[in-house]
Amino acid sequence: MDNHRQHWGLPQWIAYLREKDIPMMPRSRALIEALDVEQASPKEMAAIAVGDPFLALRLLRRGQRRRGAALGHDTTTLLGAVQQVGVRGLSEACAESPLCDDANPGLVACEARAVLSAKIALHWAAHRADVSPDEVALAALLGEIGELMLWAFAPELPERAREALHLGLAARNAQAQTETAGFTFKQLSLGLIEAWELPPLIMQLVRGADTPRANIARIASDAARHLLADPENPALPDDVAAVKAFLPGVPWHALLAPLPISDDYRVRVLQRILERPPAPK
Repeated sequence: MDNHRQHWGLPQWIAYLREKDIPMMPRSRALIEALDVEQASPKEMAAIAVGDPFLALRLLRRGQRRRGAALGHDTTTLLGAVQQVGVRGLSEACAESPLCDDANPGLVACEARAVLSAKIALHWAAHRADVSPDEVALAALLGEIGELMLWAFAPELPERAREALHLGLAARNAQAQTETAGFTFKQLSLGLIEAWELPPLIMQLVRGADTPRANIARIASDAARHLLADPENPALPDDVAAVKAFLPGVPWHALLAPLPISDDYRVRVLQRILERPPAPK
């Protein structure tokens, strides 16, 4: 890292990263290049984008810029963004995009966490009639975008935070990030979302509080982080119990369904939840 950047605070990093040409994962380009653009549907394109937070961001920003004045509302789903840009427009945008270094283990791990967050959030949010599952999934997908941009353009910064955590110099991710960078990577995500002028709804959902769907997105991100750290993470029962508060009518087995865990651990998670004393009224 350049010497002058070592002393940057959050505003400087936001200003630096907001101007970067957003890359995409190499596998996403390969998937899109394999499609027949004349036959591909917007849903097919959106399904590829939900598996790549960089591509999702690139697509959402382009969709926001192209939305017509007559539309009258923000683009808050990937399908809506594809419909704004067009299948051919997205294909052309992908051809112009730089590629991420998928040999960077930190970037790959963070990207996998974002994708898993989106999958879990989509499944959970589908159980509420008053929310758009696609919006919640998009918020979960973009919740790690600050850290992802650092891995892509300044990997030394998240590497320091990860090392501090592994060495026991910090107890939690947020603490490690604050002590090594001076801010949390979620603060960076929120700052970039504002700088890129993404829809206010996405900002609200990524913030992870205030509304049931924002909390669902946040808890899905927590669950994904715990799962990828340890597929039998003891924190998972807490995550499932937490989301149950926002999905009270959903059976436990349905909340456990999107979690990529073994059947044996699924049973044990449910047992631990049911063995808890009831919450005080």
